[in-house]
Amino acid sequence: MMNPLQACAVVAQQRPEDSVLVATMSSMNVLDRLDAEIADTIRAPRATRISSVPLMGGAAGLGTGIALSHPQRKVIVMDGDASLLLELSGLVSVVTAGPRNLLHIVVRNGTQFNGLANLRAPAPDFDFASGARSAGYAHVESIEDATEWAQRFPLLLAMQGPVFVELRVQPLPQRAEEGFEQTEMPDIQFERMGLETQALQAWLAQQGA
Repeated sequence: MMNPLQACAVVAQQRPEDSVLVATMSSMNVLDRLDAEIADTIRAPRATRISSVPLMGGAAGLGTGIALSHPQRKVIVMDGDASLLLELSGLVSVVTAGPRNLLHIVVRNGTQFNGLANLRAPAPDFDFASGARSAGYAHVESIEDATEWAQRFPLLLAMQGPVFVELRVQPLPQRAEEGFEQTEMPDIQFERMGLETQALQAWLAQQGA
């Protein structure tokens, strides 16, 4: 089974330069790390990424809105399993809107506060791929092997959407043990969604779209 770094690295390294990436939960944090570690290999500018925070459960809706507004661009959503469970009706909303340029990825690690307290996610046996298929997504897959994911990503991105992929990944190591003290969340964590939206708007204006 792949780890979160492998899952996110495929998207960070292979997504088209003019695509838009919406990320939430664990993927958001891993992508932050990748931005710092492999910045030279990421072709897409940072302005084309929005972090869906503190809008837990809103990533698919946010991505759908962007996809409908800019149908000529690929929009990729990296959702979380616990996050998507809060807005399962969003699967139907995505299909009803029908954005053909949307790739919706749910990173299933079975935990909440992944990499911190690693609380067990609710409904641990829920099959997200089956849910998306029942909702009517144009194409649905479930992948857990890192090599397969790297090979399938460009093919999935080329399909007419909305496309849904359930990535089964290992949770990050738990850090919250006896004596652990959580540092205070910086203000930027609560402001970043607005700041990144402004950066995306400016970038789109420069691109003339």
